[in-house]
Amino acid sequence: MNTTKKGFSDTVRRVVFGRSQAELLAEIDTIVPDRAAVSEEHVERARGVERLVTGTATSDGAGVKLTRVLTDDLQQRLDPFLMLDAFRSDNPGDYIGGFPDHPHRGFETVTYMIAGRLRHRDSAGNEGLLENGGVQWMTAGRGVIHSEMPEQEGGLMEGFQLWLNLPARDKMCAPGYRDLKSEDIPAFRTAAGAAVKLVAGRSHGVEGAMTREATAPLYADIALPAGAQFAQALPSQHNAFVYVYRGEVTVGGKRVAAGRMAILDNAADADGVRIAADSAPARVLLIAGKPLHEPIVQHGPFVMNTVDEIRQAVEDFRAGKFRAT
Repeated sequence: MNTTKKGFSDTVRRVVFGRSQAELLAEIDTIVPDRAAVSEEHVERARGVERLVTGTATSDGAGVKLTRVLTDDLQQRLDPFLMLDAFRSDNPGDYIGGFPDHPHRGFETVTYMIAGRLRHRDSAGNEGLLENGGVQWMTAGRGVIHSEMPEQEGGLMEGFQLWLNLPARDKMCAPGYRDLKSEDIPAFRTAAGAAVKLVAGRSHGVEGAMTREATAPLYADIALPAGAQFAQALPSQHNAFVYVYRGEVTVGGKRVAAGRMAILDNAADADGVRIAADSAPARVLLIAGKPLHEPIVQHGPFVMNTVDEIRQAVEDFRAGKFRAT
């Protein structure tokens, strides 16, 4: 996604976040069977909320309407994460155009589908169908051209795309692709009743589906019954945020409503985060990672470390070097 440097700012339609309590409780039951966490997380001092961010309604690809939550002005603050888009609509006009062929270089895309069907094809010969609860993790590396196109003519399409930076040493690695079905992603319930799908990282003694040594990402989808709490240990140096997409939660003493991102502080004496649902069920993404502390230079779908590297990426793309030979 993000086939252009900036989204189209004239789009005014926003993602709809409403859910009844019954629907949210039903979602929790579908996320994970009654599998208990291996262990509990111990958090002595929880992080606070440094800032609340409201996503911006925009469009991308062939007119797909979405909410850009993590924008380029937050890339240094939330290093190693570069972008987070949220999309949700049951109006096919909002998503049917999809994301036709477009290039990437220098980072990874992590697409998590809550509902709907999206077909991925790329210039490295990879293809996969992203469906309910599934994840596609693509490493652009030295360059890839891919498309993400709906395989449905109507109904709900909902999900997220996260951009994860690559360290300078890996930006020109070979492209890669992992297609993870919902059943391939570890899931568990905590003693407090939270249902967790763990795309990446480690939580409550459970290892996620993916890992990356350089950035040590944690990517957890957490569904909380009314009044339930969730605790997660985090190194204080890691950058982290919570994105609420159902209901309302309290993080670090601050209420965070659906459609808002809470950037967590990096207090030196903090050892984790606590998230609590209020009087209704809630669902959130908890995302954290080890910063790379490297220069970030972005031009549209290319993210490198220097302007010269960006120029080279543009030249290579125009010369057809992103396509398989």
